Amino acid sequence: MTVVVGYVPDATGYLAVSEAVREARWRETDVVVVNAVDSAGYVRPTAADERDLEALTARLDDEGVPHRIRHLDIGGGTASDAVLGVAEEVGAELVVVGIHRRSPVGKALLGSNAQRILVNATCPVLAVRAEDAD
Repeated sequence: MTVVVGYVPDATGYLAVSEAVREARWRETDVVVVNAVDSAGYVRPTAADERDLEALTARLDDEGVPHRIRHLDIGGGTASDAVLGVAEEVGAELVVVGIHRRSPVGKALLGSNAQRILVNATCPVLAVRAEDAD
C-alpha cells in the first residue's frame, strides 16, 4: 500500500508532504507525490517547476522514505481527478491533501480540489493546513 500526497509548492504543500512522510514511516510504506499542471501551465502557482521538483526529490531522498513523484500534465482536467486517479492506480491506503482557507464565493466559482478528493476518495484522506496559509 502507498500514501499519495497532492503537492503544490507552498507552505501547505510542504506540510502535506511532511505529513505524508510521517504517515508512510508509520505505515511502513512508500509515498507518491502528485503535482498537476493544467492548461494554464506554469503561470499557476500550484504548478511545481523543475527547481521545485528537484528540491522536493532531494528532501524526500534525505528523509529516506521510498518515493515517486508524478508530475502530470492534466490539460483541461482537474488536479483532484489526477490525485484520485493516481491513488486508485497505486492502491493508496491514504491520501494527504493540503487545504487553503477560501471564501464562499471562491469555492463557488473555482470549486475545491481538496473537497472533491475528500468526497470521492475510496480510502481515508488526511487534510492539513499550514498556519501561515490564508
